[in-house]
Amino acid sequence: MWTYDLSGKRVYVAGHRGMVGSALVRRLESEDCKVLTASRDELDLKDQAAVRAWYAREKPDVVFLAAAKVGGILANDTYPADFLYDNLMIEANIIEASHRFDVEKLMFLGSSCIYPKFAPQPITEDSLLTGPLEPTNEWYAIAKIAGIKLAQAYRRQHGRDYISAMPTNLYGPGDNFDLKGSHVLPALIRKAHEAKLRGERNLEIWGTGTPMREFLHVDDLADACVFLMKVYSEDEHVNIGYGEDVTIREVAGMVMEAVGLDGEVRCDTTKPDGTPRKLMDASKLRALGWSPKIDLHEGIAGAYRFFLELGEEARGVAVA
Repeated sequence: MWTYDLSGKRVYVAGHRGMVGSALVRRLESEDCKVLTASRDELDLKDQAAVRAWYAREKPDVVFLAAAKVGGILANDTYPADFLYDNLMIEANIIEASHRFDVEKLMFLGSSCIYPKFAPQPITEDSLLTGPLEPTNEWYAIAKIAGIKLAQAYRRQHGRDYISAMPTNLYGPGDNFDLKGSHVLPALIRKAHEAKLRGERNLEIWGTGTPMREFLHVDDLADACVFLMKVYSEDEHVNIGYGEDVTIREVAGMVMEAVGLDGEVRCDTTKPDGTPRKLMDASKLRALGWSPKIDLHEGIAGAYRFFLELGEEARGVAVA
């Protein structure tokens, strides 16, 4: 199998302070390469001139484009212009500068929200642009689709070795536990912890608990990204998924086990369930030779340990 060698390369991780970017930095520590980072104070990725100047100075050979403006449904709905403009500028500036300064290889990281709301399950890569998006995050999704297409365009027009990868639902170190903006698994961890502090035994969840969700540990994602950077060089993006899904009730039970609640999962059926199922088809990645290593039970226990290591202010925990 053809492989791209990272040895001796200057590898830029854009977005290194986010959950994905920080996992990539951890993973790259075991590679014989020089990791480059730039904080928001050092570099505004929306500023084309600043990005070009940074590239001219730092001369990266490889780029993992994990930087993005992210947020939940409320943020997407409240600030649609920011989510579309900021993400378009970030990806356009990095991809253009990578071409201008002769970066050898680039990976653009998208999101599973690029797929149609009612895509057949499990979702295959060729489902892209086959139907309407989920309206609550379409601004972010459209920006991510544009990033995929921009990487493909530079590949086709300029022969650049630019690839894209689409992660499924992620969790792990660096996650967001703010209930106003967090995803389901970190929200469950926080809710279970707060219930424990109040001396309660049960965990209440929204809906019936029957919707199916897929969860991938962020360190597995980082490993898959490095793997793809080494072995993959094609036009089409690649799904990165765990390959199995569980019900919300099941994952709530796993969270209770990790946190130490010995009661029951209680379902508030007055609340909505959301999408019945969202599973990525990761057979393309499996065929290349990669599979996840971190079991969901083990991963949730580790995510809870990370949560406990955060200060109460960082967690945003309130027990009153």
